[in-house]
Amino acid sequence: GIGAAKAARLGIIRELSHRHLAERLAARDVLENSTETRNYFRARYRDCPREVFSCLFLTNQHHIVKLEDMFTGTIDTAAVYPREVVKRALYHNAAAVILAHNHPSGIAEPSRCDIDITLRLRDALSTVDVRVLDHLIIGHSQVVSLAERGLI
Repeated sequence: GIGAAKAARLGIIRELSHRHLAERLAARDVLENSTETRNYFRARYRDCPREVFSCLFLTNQHHIVKLEDMFTGTIDTAAVYPREVVKRALYHNAAAVILAHNHPSGIAEPSRCDIDITLRLRDALSTVDVRVLDHLIIGHSQVVSLAERGLI
């Protein structure tokens, strides 16, 4: 294995990389295509040992308002509470949201639970006029878009 000092340095490098990618994403201001968003989430979740569920809150013109890690779970699940997502969307005055979470197993294929929570979030957010544009599921080498699969 590696020593504690080297592990700490690698952790710092990883955090700096995440911050750099977040700054690049925020600097874009507006999302014109999904490639950079996918790349950002792939890098953000790389080597993450637990499921993390994030929301990218957007304006009506898809300008980035805020990215929040909403829920952190275990190695194979994260509890997601639609009420909390709706509250944060309203707090940020968001008109749209992109949902994203990782699968630490590395397999990006959506589970039945992934699809069900996406539909619950879509329905809950629609009651306050917030559109769910996509739900990205991040594996080691693949990103699955539920919107592209017609599941939203």
